[in-house]
Amino acid sequence: MTAPTHPSTLVVAVDGPSGSGKSSVSRAVARRFGLRYLDTGAMYRALAWWMLAIGVDVHDASAVAQACESPEIAVTTSPEVSRVRVDGHDVTTEIRSAEVTAAVSPVSAVPEVRERLVEMQRAMIGVGGIVVEGRDIGSVVAPEAAVKVFLTASTQTRAQRRHAELTAAGSVDQTERDLARRDHIDSTRAASPLTRAPGAVVIDATELTLAEVTEAVSELVQAAGAALATGGPVTAGQVTDGPGTDGQVTDGPGTDGQGTEG
Repeated sequence: MTAPTHPSTLVVAVDGPSGSGKSSVSRAVARRFGLRYLDTGAMYRALAWWMLAIGVDVHDASAVAQACESPEIAVTTSPEVSRVRVDGHDVTTEIRSAEVTAAVSPVSAVPEVRERLVEMQRAMIGVGGIVVEGRDIGSVVAPEAAVKVFLTASTQTRAQRRHAELTAAGSVDQTERDLARRDHIDSTRAASPLTRAPGAVVIDATELTLAEVTEAVSELVQAAGAALATGGPVTAGQVTDGPGTDGQVTDGPGTDGQGTEG
């Protein structure tokens, strides 16, 4: 598959809950098309890590709001190696700890936090040429993205993936319970709750391999690139009939539309 004619202006938004495979798919698509890659969940994790490090009570929304402007957060956009720094300190590994995982939902629910980080994310997206993954990319951060994908999977599948990814102790069952708790927090928060953006293609990855999901998203990107080549505007609604087998890629609501940052 060839790259879009105008990759420098293309924005691909990949939203979905934790453990749905967003990171792996987004990286693979970015590599295939020579695009940048931004993990917005890592930014929320970085801020949560900093709050814990300086002793801010992450359940005190006022304290979090007051402190959230202080740290300098830097995230690289290479799909090959993503690094996260807070005040110059590399925290790429630290932000994946169980403690940060537990703290990121209450931190990310604070409106002032989302306001600051969304502004940063939009600046990093710039004119385009990027695959961006998160929870509110297609709905809030980049609603005009040419390609919008909502990637989901069954709760059990997500728990198995998340447990394998994070440096967390305990059982898969515990991870599944943690996901359910965080699902509720993120889907009911007032500021930018996790939701399927209008026009987003829903892909249920429960029974799909990474290669199959990557191919499905890549076909959407290819279609958007072809539309851009004609000089006309491209919206997610123009590429909502995604590839795949029945029940796996749809233009309707997903089955597990909640999750947590990162």
